[in-house]
Amino acid sequence: MDGAFPGLGTVINVVAVLLGATLGMVAGNRLPDRVRSVVTDCLGLVTLLVAVLSALDVTSPALAAAVGEGVPVLVVLGSLLVGGIVGSLLRIEQRLESLAGVVQRWVHRRSVPGERGHAERERFIEGWLTASLLFCVGPLTILGSLSDGLGRGIDQLVLKSALDFFASIAFASTFGIGVLVSAASVAVVQGSLTLVGVTLGAIVPEAHIAALTAVGGLLLVGISFRLLNIRQVPVGDLLPALLVAPVLVSVVAALS
Repeated sequence: MDGAFPGLGTVINVVAVLLGATLGMVAGNRLPDRVRSVVTDCLGLVTLLVAVLSALDVTSPALAAAVGEGVPVLVVLGSLLVGGIVGSLLRIEQRLESLAGVVQRWVHRRSVPGERGHAERERFIEGWLTASLLFCVGPLTILGSLSDGLGRGIDQLVLKSALDFFASIAFASTFGIGVLVSAASVAVVQGSLTLVGVTLGAIVPEAHIAALTAVGGLLLVGISFRLLNIRQVPVGDLLPALLVAPVLVSVVAALS
């Protein structure tokens, strides 16, 4: 399927998330807390499944060929360590929470005082961060956006839009408006990747995509742990690892 203009696939994806999140919020308000709790557990388990499938890209033949056998795991580890240290020093998790609080207050026009306000803020942050990572990390996001920018069709992003539509319904029924705001994250990330495709005119090497996807999968594991109340992994502080991964692949490939 050819796009009428570069970025059409991202527009479709953003609309799908907005529609799905809106439907989810309408349905979520009518669900009792025990049902929302079950839905959250289901989302945590499914997120863990998606995370494992993404993390398995560490076994990609293209990645092994670029950096050498046995090295891909070290590349992923190095990316997480470097990215985590940088993220911690920059206090990204804390800054994201502050930003999310500002966005939430702007959306609701006024903050809710007391413990209820804190709970609403945490729910908003969890929904925004979880949905943004799930919708913005993965091979369909990268390949689909780049293909759109290169004029090679939007088939992958149309497929992703369908998946994100149903996922946003489920997430928004539990986390509310934070999932709706994640549509902005989709627009920024996929729009930027589409612009990269238009500007560079060449697909990012498969090895780099595999490393980024594997690291993204492990970040999703952290999100699933949070959803399942296993451990509050500071996923925000680990976000720089997504930028470090392809750079580290290039450095190791150049040295090997």
